[in-house]
Amino acid sequence: MALRSLVSRKTLGLASSGLKLQFRGLQTFSLPDLPYDYGALEPAISGEIMQLHHQKHHQTYITNYNKALEQLHHAMEKGDSSAVVKLQSAIKFNGGGHVNHSIFWKNLAPAREGGGEPPHGNLGWAIDEDFGSLESLIQKMSAEGAAVQGSGWVWLGLDKESKKLVIETTANQDPLVTLGPLVPLLGIDVWEHAYYLQYKNVRPDYLKNIWKVVNWKYAGEVYDKERA
Repeated sequence: MALRSLVSRKTLGLASSGLKLQFRGLQTFSLPDLPYDYGALEPAISGEIMQLHHQKHHQTYITNYNKALEQLHHAMEKGDSSAVVKLQSAIKFNGGGHVNHSIFWKNLAPAREGGGEPPHGNLGWAIDEDFGSLESLIQKMSAEGAAVQGSGWVWLGLDKESKKLVIETTANQDPLVTLGPLVPLLGIDVWEHAYYLQYKNVRPDYLKNIWKVVNWKYAGEVYDKERA
């Protein structure tokens, strides 16, 4: 994922506030490979959508993040605190796009490789305890995703403080961690680019079918690791 380090350690004094920021190991990113072919999730998600989503949209977030990081590096060298502050929104948006999509690809799997199979073990038990059943979780998460205004994500996360499962939504490309000490187990992209070519503007149909290729095994592995 990481290609190279731009800044190993840099301290910038912000004259306006006297605040000092330390940057360690700021890294540019490269597009991760998918663990399956573009057409492997059909008919739930078409190969055309997957290819465009991965090669164009995810790549664009990476390109723009890397560009913003280069600009941040130069602004820090010049001691330009105004430019550093201005770049934060681009870094958050595009960096979040990369983080979210990297999770999203792992959250999916072809049906022949276990996609859509219900969760077992600890995660399955936790879902029953916190939501009553897997069906109740799916209904609630789909409803929350359909209700997102504009673009964003719907998440199943683990609250590291309460040790409970939670369903949350984030706007645009905000990662789940921006809401608190939450670990993303499953994220569903509800931006139109994730479904429009196949489902047009009927987001609920997309949300109905994506469960057929959800990789609950991966979510369960993350859950076990974070609960350990």
